[in-house]
Amino acid sequence: MPVTLDTDLARVLGAKTGKAMAESLELYRVRDLLRHYPRRYATRGEMTRLDDLQVGDRVTVLAQVRRVVSRKMRSRPGTLTEVTVGDGAGEMQLVFFNRRHGQLQQGAWGLFAGTVGQYRNSKQFAHPDFHLITGDDDEDWARALIPIYPASKDVSSWVIQKSVRLLLDASGGFGFVEDPLPEDLRTRHGLLSLPAALLDIHRPTTADDVERAGERLKWDEALILQLVLAARRRAAALEPGTARPRGSGGLLDAVDAALPFSLTEGQQAVGEELAAELSRDHPMHRLLQGEVGSGKTVVALRAMAQVVDAGGQAALLAPTEVLAAQHARSIAGMLGPLARAGELDGDPTGTKVVLLTGSLKAVARRAARAAVADGSAGIVVGTHALLQEGVDFADLGLVVVDEQHRFGVEQRDALRAKGNRPPHVLVMTATPIPRTVAMTVYGDLETSVLRQLPSGRGGVASSVVPVSDKPAWLDRAWERLREEVAAGRQAYVVCPRIGEDDTGTADTDAPEDADGAPEKGGGEDDRRPPLAVLDVAEALREGPLAGLRIDVLHGRLTPEDKEARMRAFASGQTQVLVATTVVEVGVDVPNATVMVVMDADRFGVSQLHQLRGRVARGRHRGLCLLVTEARETTATGQRLAAVAGTSDGFELARLDLETRREGDVLGAAQSGKRSTLRLLSLLEDEELIATARAEATELLATGGGLADHPGLAAEVAALAADERATYLEKA
Repeated sequence: MPVTLDTDLARVLGAKTGKAMAESLELYRVRDLLRHYPRRYATRGEMTRLDDLQVGDRVTVLAQVRRVVSRKMRSRPGTLTEVTVGDGAGEMQLVFFNRRHGQLQQGAWGLFAGTVGQYRNSKQFAHPDFHLITGDDDEDWARALIPIYPASKDVSSWVIQKSVRLLLDASGGFGFVEDPLPEDLRTRHGLLSLPAALLDIHRPTTADDVERAGERLKWDEALILQLVLAARRRAAALEPGTARPRGSGGLLDAVDAALPFSLTEGQQAVGEELAAELSRDHPMHRLLQGEVGSGKTVVALRAMAQVVDAGGQAALLAPTEVLAAQHARSIAGMLGPLARAGELDGDPTGTKVVLLTGSLKAVARRAARAAVADGSAGIVVGTHALLQEGVDFADLGLVVVDEQHRFGVEQRDALRAKGNRPPHVLVMTATPIPRTVAMTVYGDLETSVLRQLPSGRGGVASSVVPVSDKPAWLDRAWERLREEVAAGRQAYVVCPRIGEDDTGTADTDAPEDADGAPEKGGGEDDRRPPLAVLDVAEALREGPLAGLRIDVLHGRLTPEDKEARMRAFASGQTQVLVATTVVEVGVDVPNATVMVVMDADRFGVSQLHQLRGRVARGRHRGLCLLVTEARETTATGQRLAAVAGTSDGFELARLDLETRREGDVLGAAQSGKRSTLRLLSLLEDEELIATARAEATELLATGGGLADHPGLAAEVAALAADERATYLEKA
């Protein structure tokens, strides 16, 4: 049977294996399997340090059976078999309930796959899958380097390894693979051919083989991705739009006059960039990133006012109703009568500021939609409700997406599509992105950065409260909170979940990357559930914060309740607000000076930085306390210490990228697909990415462009047709 890159795996491997690979690993065609590279390589007796495995990881290890012990269970009928395996550097337990495996004898070597659990402070696999290596095994197991592939519960690493071998046999090698990279480019950078690189990555003899193959395959990822983005940049330059030049005597001048502070140099510089781009007849595509509290919203408001002055409408898309309502109040308050055109006390030269959320009553919703449709609402603030059918703009000129990481790409694109002509787009994030991430993901956007904080901010001091190592520190934390409240200020206490019957993070505004699901071990849960808002609030009322005015805020409350409780906190009526991450973004209460994050180890780095940014938004100095049961010496404890040790969001973003899967940063989680990048490291391969970007630009600009390189054009087309490329385009 002739094999090509587009041959279905089921035709080569059989229907059962093909189906399992498709369903559990999203491997459908030959090209998918060939690009499914080993995660690492094992050798017998290697020093892999089993004791360094992380709880929750699904891994495959090469180890030797050291001991096998079977005993009757005390608490229930049946037999428990514990198998101790080691690799020369560490040991771990394999646990089987009511299953005996006679082949697991002392001295046997094997590959063991499962999810790392923890029981009584020891790492273990419960009911792992395994493959023993015997003298009768085929040559794959006799090789110097044994590839360990990213696997799943239904498709083990050794099944993938044998499938690659079968593909090799069926095709007579990888000779059917055509190399998409131009020969002169390969020569210029000293790269292997693609067939040679694929052979060396899947069946290497030495570590040098792996290194050379990896370098070549990284080039494929970097160049093809940069070609897609370069094509996007060229297309965007030709896209027709509507110029929205700056005028005088309108909303923008009113905003500037109403500001109670002077713009920072950074805000002024970015404002000039936006004003110039809005004045052009090609749509602006700009990413505005900056520190928490650096004043991105003011910059966006000035851009929206310029568009309204030029006869267009501006839409601000916010991730939560609390934040949307706050934006609408803030904008309306700043504009005063200019935000109430058509009302008795309104200025007829102004516009309307309309709030559109899912919780609006039918009459209010119809009125808001009518104002959007007839153009009288120049500034429209809303949540996902802006994306619904029936929300039609008269002349949408600018789309501002606040906290872009909280939206799926289809949602952002749906709002952009509501313009008669492509509107200008401003994407904002308070989670700074390292340079190479921005260059790779947002290669078709211009990027602006705000680092400078407005003058008069008190700043935030951060500390870790390690209750396991220093339990008395928690008592002192509550004392410090009481001291701040006694001085007339307010505090947040944030918890990972709501309470009642939920066993995990169940809030609709919950952490998107909180790392800390309950760990399972030995058939029991060795780690308590995350702390809950309702439980913590009750304990604080009866204990260390007794007598203070405490309220709760979370995503299960009705929009009216959320709004009322947020207003009570903003006005000072509530002294301590116990909340989920509904307060993570945009909530602005200048009098709040304390942020206590309970179970801080269950939140991501950037999320902790966001939460910390909710305090010290006025002239008083702030305090952020990260409460955790993690030991100070553990990786988790060190990660929290790093967060407490710096307020530089860009440095923390780099730490976040180092500790998270890069696919998440690239948006694979939002797109619902695996990351396009498998080998390329956004932090380690900065120079390669920059070189690939230059090569991509030159390839498109010379001769017939990709028409002169059909193999490369096919790879670019394959990515462009992929849903992952749709993510890149819409992002």
